[in-house]
Amino acid sequence: MDSQVLLLVGLGAIGAAIALAVLAVVSASVGRTGVARALETIDRVYAPGSAAAAEEDLRTRALAPAARRLGGVASALTPRGLREWLQRWLDYAGNPPAWPPERIVETQGIGLLVGGALGGLLGVATGAAPTTTLGLLILGAAAGFAAPLVVVYDMGLRRQQQIRRSLPDAMDLLTVSVEAGLGLDAAVAQVARAMPGPLSREFARMLQEMQMGQRRSDALRAMAGRSRVAELRTMVSSVVQATELGIPIAHVLREQAHEMRLRRRQRAEEQARKVPVKIVFPLVLCLFPALFIVVIGPGVITIMEALFNR
Repeated sequence: MDSQVLLLVGLGAIGAAIALAVLAVVSASVGRTGVARALETIDRVYAPGSAAAAEEDLRTRALAPAARRLGGVASALTPRGLREWLQRWLDYAGNPPAWPPERIVETQGIGLLVGGALGGLLGVATGAAPTTTLGLLILGAAAGFAAPLVVVYDMGLRRQQQIRRSLPDAMDLLTVSVEAGLGLDAAVAQVARAMPGPLSREFARMLQEMQMGQRRSDALRAMAGRSRVAELRTMVSSVVQATELGIPIAHVLREQAHEMRLRRRQRAEEQARKVPVKIVFPLVLCLFPALFIVVIGPGVITIMEALFNR
């Protein structure tokens, strides 16, 4: 018994030490990449309310070489298609300054090591067979390797949902600004300043690209390529076509704003119709058993007393 307690305490200490090391490495700064530095500058100029908080340099020099070596191992194990997928989802997530691609690769290497170690320790602690221990080691290493990708995927999904929710209001403001006499670029800048959020950051980045010499249509297409929101892509396509064909922008924006409000209402109605289906399982598993006990329980007790008292 004492040996088992000591073993569990030792495993807990090892896990705590590994967790502290991972936190020290992950929370550290690897230096701003070009995209992150450019986005930070754009936020200060166009959308100050959307700027992310500046991160501090917390990495110790002792951990940096080890993290780079583990990142090299993870980079060697990552296929090219997965790297492209990672970059695409980082664009969907807004290229967060705290998660440049180099840090994600390093975190994958650390997760590979930590997950494999924890899986092997779990197999040894439970006294499993060597093949089972090896399987747990491989499973833990795979889970640790994939965990940063899952985090990036979740960040991208959440950000795209925020863009989808704020797009109708942004289109209303953009339409009002254009109809009030502002040009399209000035109206986009007004939206970026007035509505903090991920959509404002995308508008600000588009304006910065245009100031760097890119054509408006190319900057709009690039913004649409960084998003999975179908409504935003449709709006970009309509604005580009209107610009090329000489159609008044205000009319196009008004129609797009009306369509987006209609789609938002339809999505809300769709979610409302799904509620009865989603609530069936909690009712069946949680409410009905308790209700049966309350309703049928006294009768069952009375019947049992009548049968056994005879």
